[in-house]
Amino acid sequence: MPRSGKFAWTWTIKEEHLEDYIRMHLEPWPEVLEEHTKAGITNYSIFQNGNQFFYCFECGDVEAAFAYMADSGPCQRWNAITSQMVEGSFDFKEAAPIKPLPEVFYLP
Repeated sequence: MPRSGKFAWTWTIKEEHLEDYIRMHLEPWPEVLEEHTKAGITNYSIFQNGNQFFYCFECGDVEAAFAYMADSGPCQRWNAITSQMVEGSFDFKEAAPIKPLPEVFYLP
């Protein structure tokens, strides 16, 4: 089966932070977008279902990308804010802060 190079994960956003979380993603910091690009992340989308969010992106080496962002000043500042909004952790230095979901089907 062919692979797409896509990765995904989900987060639940705390109800009291939902509006702020959405607003931050409607007006993302340019330097954070640039860092994602430098990390090798492309075609990044976020979908919402209530306070459940689904993240999908393409990346040639997700471990290297997450390591790059873990050391990125702009990403650390962004994550310091947004990590208070999620049920879970954005700390890339933790053992499993974001668990990419395995792809089980891809239609090219």
